[in-house]
Amino acid sequence: MNHGKIKFFNESKGYGFVKDIESEKEYFVHASGLIDKVKEDDEVTFELAEGRKGINAVDVRLA
Repeated sequence: MNHGKIKFFNESKGYGFVKDIESEKEYFVHASGLIDKVKEDDEVTFELAEGRKGINAVDVRLA
């Protein structure tokens, strides 16, 4: 389980980025990977999974 913050999320396009608090790495997140509705600056927990273009944040939920 990773802890991070939503850096950007475009609700109309259904994607954004989450920044891992510990590693400071940023991961792509698609609306299909969300458990809860999120917006910018929300603190979240997430898992990582291999996506079509690299590693994605999945099972993203509010912390």
